[in-house]
Amino acid sequence: MLITLSGLPGSGTSTVARTVASRLGLHHLDGGTVFRALASERQMSLADFARVAEGDDSIDRALDDRLVARAAEGDVLVESRLAGWLATRAELAALRIWIHCDEVERARRVGARDGHETAEALATNQEREASERSRYLTYYGIDLTDLSIYDLVVDSTRTPPEEIVEQIVGASAPR
Repeated sequence: MLITLSGLPGSGTSTVARTVASRLGLHHLDGGTVFRALASERQMSLADFARVAEGDDSIDRALDDRLVARAAEGDVLVESRLAGWLATRAELAALRIWIHCDEVERARRVGARDGHETAEALATNQEREASERSRYLTYYGIDLTDLSIYDLVVDSTRTPPEEIVEQIVGASAPR
């Protein structure tokens, strides 16, 4: 079984992904953690590393190649902004999920998690998302606002993670 889980920062993908993977006995592979680790290895902030990635497509391509290779093995939940697109383009059978959330709520969550004011987190999120949108469109021709490839789109703005987990577990059941 392959499940892809995508969403913008603060939408709740990590919280939901960990629980879904545990409930379904799947390995959880988180692309965001890998990207942050790569930034840390280079002793760069996430924003600075993203700017470097804007001019060096090898960073995104290497990360994405690793995610696709693991996804092809199966029995994994791949969590990354492009996971659904990567599985689609690799023609992998998967349950593709996008978690949507209001921009201000996402900033509130990111700020609380990282110890920043909501306004600062909102500005950081907007900068990061603009960088990612630009890279994904330039490198892959992918528009993150195109949700047509997803089997399930859920809104976490007011829906608790437990309810989203139940929706995904239900959607993953054999039919």
